[in-house]
Order: sequence, then C-alpha cells, then structure tokens
Amino acid sequence: MAVSVVQVFGFDDSPGTRAALRFFRERRIDVSFVDLRRRPMAPAELRRFVDRLGAPALVDRGSRAYRDAGLAHLVMTDAELADRLLADVRLLRLPLVRVDAAVAAGRDEAVWRSMLASPPSPIRPTG
Repeated sequence: MAVSVVQVFGFDDSPGTRAALRFFRERRIDVSFVDLRRRPMAPAELRRFVDRLGAPALVDRGSRAYRDAGLAHLVMTDAELADRLLADVRLLRLPLVRVDAAVAAGRDEAVWRSMLASPPSPIRPTG
C-alpha cells in the first residue's frame, strides 16, 4: 500500500503520541510529527478533523484542562468547541492522526491499522 502522507499531532512526552509514532515506524512508514507545544495546529488542519469526526470526538473529557475550564457544564456548538480546542491544545484527545484523507483522534491501533488498509477516501467539500 502506498501511503502518501501520515501526520501525527501531539506532545513528544505523551504516551499515546509515542505509541502512534512507534506504530507507524514499526511498519516502515514515514511520519511527519507535529509537536503541539512547539508549533500550534493550523486552524485549517483542526477544521479537517472537526469536519470528519465532529468537535466532541476531539475533546479529552478526562483531562485536567477540561475540568479546569468547566466545559462539562457548558452547552456549545461545534464551532464554539472547535475555537476552544484551537485556543487550548491541552483539551485535544491526542494523538491526532491523519493518513492521507482519513483522520483519527486518540490512541487506537485498530483504527490506525484500518486507515492503512483502506484506500484513501475522497475529501468531502466543506460548506
């Protein structure tokens, strides 16, 4: 299978991020790693994840940042939640993985394996 682009977004000291990097490297797949502490995620890149998975799927509800922000008690639209995620990357469920046009949030080797096995899906136009 010819995978053209694999990107992993996360923190270099995160166990989930390290697991994702190890998973792809064990399969001899080149990975572009973006450490979110050093380089913020581009709004368009975050939008790609939000469009495919929905903003609620990207939130780490067990994180300290989530509890400290009091987000469990707020009702927000996907756009408002996406703005919060962009403003504070500690709220993201990491790692965020993109293989060609497929995306995944969180540590899930079964999903990563399926992303490598399936042909790239066409990119849906966003409205």
